[in-house]
Amino acid sequence: MKKTPLTVAGAERLKAELQKLKTEDRPSVISAIAEAREHGDLKENAEYHAAREQQGFIEGRIKDLEAKLSNAQVIDVTKLENTGKVVFGATVELLQLEKDQPVTYQIVGDDEADIEAGKISVSSPIARALIGKQEGDVAEVKAPGGLIEYEIVEVKYI
Repeated sequence: MKKTPLTVAGAERLKAELQKLKTEDRPSVISAIAEAREHGDLKENAEYHAAREQQGFIEGRIKDLEAKLSNAQVIDVTKLENTGKVVFGATVELLQLEKDQPVTYQIVGDDEADIEAGKISVSSPIARALIGKQEGDVAEVKAPGGLIEYEIVEVKYI
């Protein structure tokens, strides 16, 4: 089975969500189902059906998180020697050449991506163009609006 890369912080977030689902959300939905059952006829009991639907969502998310964590390859970029090369987990300071605009991205796993926080997926076009390049290189990204060029200003392993 193919291993999915995750940063240490991303793996910790997934583990925390899994723990909350198992220790808080699952028991509370089970008690909600039990309480709704006490109200009588289940066919017309909206509370019961809503609680069962919520239980299905929680169980599905638990299975999803367990599968992701079991197939994860957790990479701690801080333990790597900084060679100035863009790798998974690296934080990259870029200069968009056309607009002369600086941007900073961290390359993370698919489940961790959050463009608002400056975290881009390793499978995104920008990350694929950056991986393997070094400080001073120019990366060309094929975007829907055309070709975008980024100069790699600095690569940090933080």
